[in-house]
Amino acid sequence: MQSEVEGHQEQANDRKPARRRLNDYVVTVCATLLVAFFLKTFVVEAFRIPSASMENTLRVGDFLFVNKFIYGAETPKYLPFTNIEIPHFRLPALMQPRHGDVVVFEYPGDRDQTTPEAGVNYVKRCIALPGDTLLISNKIVFVNGREFPRPVHSPYTAPSNFLPNESVGVMFPKGSSYNPDYYGPIIVPFKGMDISLSNSSIQQWETFIEREGHRVTADQTGSVSIDGVVSTQYVIERDYLFAMGDNRDNSLDSRYWGFVPEENIVGKAMFVYWSWDTSVPVGSIADKFLAIRWSRIGTLIR
Repeated sequence: MQSEVEGHQEQANDRKPARRRLNDYVVTVCATLLVAFFLKTFVVEAFRIPSASMENTLRVGDFLFVNKFIYGAETPKYLPFTNIEIPHFRLPALMQPRHGDVVVFEYPGDRDQTTPEAGVNYVKRCIALPGDTLLISNKIVFVNGREFPRPVHSPYTAPSNFLPNESVGVMFPKGSSYNPDYYGPIIVPFKGMDISLSNSSIQQWETFIEREGHRVTADQTGSVSIDGVVSTQYVIERDYLFAMGDNRDNSLDSRYWGFVPEENIVGKAMFVYWSWDTSVPVGSIADKFLAIRWSRIGTLIR
């Protein structure tokens, strides 16, 4: 009888360590997931380069780490796996974006698009800050009257195919006489900036104002109304940036779709942690291994 009792006790003792191991495993997994979620949300996130707009600073097939903490990390903006926006907030920034920073941001939408597709991220170089005056003349970029340093690895070298004041209809803002090589001068909007509204200027500002959350209408007399109130002035509510790709001849950027709200900034691109030639088929393991760009791994992004 005594041996039978002892046998039951041994079985119970064997089960306790198993339960403890299972509990420890669950706690470890949950803690790891929480840490990963915290790091991804507030500190750093991976990003893949899908297009050639930043060549050769960044190449198609580069994978980056993006510092989200530096500009003020933001809590999740959408419900997971949906485009449903939820209440969110941004932590205080350690610093503001600067001229020349390579930034990742949520795409604000096409030129005439009021509500963009949610969660689409772009990477470009910050060319101009709120209040700056930007001008592009014969492909040379000027900010506040000074030539903006040309990115070291930028590949654009071809002469301009456009003339000054030659209008290209797809440029921002709508109705302008700009083209990719002769653009501006244009002031990058800043919070508190006053803009004049009229029947002639509303085409330029309508989508911009609606993105700030207002309803814009204009009647046949030339009167402009914002949220049903006749207005001749509008005070801008946010700060904005002007962003361009280093591969300026092959980049859809602020010249085409407009300014980037500072609140759309996700973070600053830091370094390449992986890179390979995406044109190589996945089916061949050997070829894919040879497609790894070892020299780019660990490259700091400047």
